[in-house]
Order: sequence, then C-alpha cells, then structure tokens
Amino acid sequence: MRTATALLFACLCTCPPAWAQPAAGAWPAARTDLVVDTAWLAAHQADRDVAVLHVGRDKTTFDREHVCGAQFVALGDIAITKDGVPNEMPPVDDLRKAFERVGAGDTTRVILYGDRQGLYAARAFVALDYLGHGERAALLDGGLERWKTEQRPTCNESPAPTPGSLTPSPRPQIVATMAEVQKVVAGEAGHTVLVDARPPKEYSGEVAGEGVTWPGHIPGAKSVYWMQTVESEARPVLKSADEVRKIYEAAGVVPGRPVITYCRTGVQASFAYFTLKWLGLDPRLYDGSYLEWSNAKGTEVARGASAPAR
Repeated sequence: MRTATALLFACLCTCPPAWAQPAAGAWPAARTDLVVDTAWLAAHQADRDVAVLHVGRDKTTFDREHVCGAQFVALGDIAITKDGVPNEMPPVDDLRKAFERVGAGDTTRVILYGDRQGLYAARAFVALDYLGHGERAALLDGGLERWKTEQRPTCNESPAPTPGSLTPSPRPQIVATMAEVQKVVAGEAGHTVLVDARPPKEYSGEVAGEGVTWPGHIPGAKSVYWMQTVESEARPVLKSADEVRKIYEAAGVVPGRPVITYCRTGVQASFAYFTLKWLGLDPRLYDGSYLEWSNAKGTEVARGASAPAR
C-alpha cells in the first residue's frame, strides 16, 4: 500500500503546480456589436451617423457594384510596405486622414465589408482598433457576397463623401513585433499562443506562399486557417460563436492566455484578430507575419507538425 507521503510525493513529481498553468476562465459573451447582418445594414445604410466602407486593393469590384452609399477605401492606404515588408501599419496620422476622407468621425458607426471574403474589411477593422475606434466599427456579416445573394440593391456610383473628424487614441500595443514573437518562441512570454491563419499547406511548408524563402511556420505556432471560422468561400458568414470558440480552443486559445495572430503578410491574420476580438478576447497582430519572419536572419522555421527546418 502506498503511504500518504508517497502519494503526495508522486503528485508533486507528476502534476504541474497550479502556478505553472495558464490562467483560464469562462469565455466572455461574444461581442455582437462588432458584427451587423444584411437586414440591419439595409435599414441603416442611409443614416447620417453610419459610414459604410468597401475595402479593396483596387476599385475594380467597387466600380462594378457596391452597397449603395458605400465609400471606397484602398488597402494601400491602411496597410503599407515598410522596410520591404508589406501590409504594415501606417503612421497614425496617415490612418486618421484615410478614414476621415471617407466620412469616419468620432461619433460615426463604421460598417466594413470588402473584397476577398471580408479579409480586407478585417484589416480595416484592425486599423481602426489601432486608432482607438474599434468599438465603433463592425463587419458586415457575409459581406457583399451575402448582400448580393439576398438580391439587395447595389450601385456602381457613389456620392462624394462628407469628411469626418476622427480623434485618434492610438493603441500600438495591439501590434506585436518580431522581437516579441521571438520571446514567445524562446519561452520567455508566458503561455502566449501563436495562431497561424494561413492555409494548412502553407503552415506545414508543403506550399511556400508568395515571397517566402523558407516554407513552414513559426515554431510552436498553432494552425487555425481563417476560413475555418466562416461557412464557406461563397458564403463567408461567420459560424456561430460556440463553433468558433471550439476551433480556437483546439489550438490552445482560452481566456487568460495571451494570443498573437499572424499569416503571410498580416491580412488573413487580421480576420483571425477580428474573430478573437468578436469572441471577447484581446488578441494582438504580428503584422510583419511569416514573410518577415522567414526572410530574417537568425529566426527558426518549423515544418510539418513541429520539426525545425533551420
């Protein structure tokens, strides 16, 4: 028979102490204010305090058809190339001007949708959150794809915008640097979870991705392809909050654990950032993402599940 002392000793040897475990708690309620459906937008798109923004790399889609009254925001105005790394956060004043030009102001409710199944809209959300105005922004659930499927009216012209007045309250802490991600990889950042939002084949290294010299992923990162959180490419409507929670939980994301999202250049990761924010968490975005990481000297890359590639 094992003595009480022996049992206690065995537990101490095999059970990690409580302080070594990540602090986890119940999931907060989903942030329903960060998403609007097509019916809501149809009822409010002409409201004076609502700005509907269509985000795209160029105006091709916008000029062909867009939600009536929407204004166009170029991705290049809210995500710039810096030191050879694409889709980095612009200076605060440049971001302010980009959103003011299309009617965003301190009291404006900004509704975002755009090209690529909502990816560019999510990037615009991150930019507004960086400016301190994420609380007044929301994504159109399902985007233009859903709007058109429901046969709601579209336009190919747009009235001149009334410029807004936006007072920034910058939140640079939401953007993680490569140096901070290196600390996560080295085990110096507690129980931070790295979420890789790219397609699984890019995560594993089977496919490199444009501009990537060392295929694979950041060591220790978990794969959560951003498309897993929507119904389909043709109908990019968010899955239920419970479904999306389970997807992230399977990757080790739980309340109380810091989480940093990344992808190839920070755009897919912006959608992951948005969905985590929608779930009530406080994520961060590594906007340099894998392109910066894999091309940098001295960084380690993993392939497959976790095997180091260099």
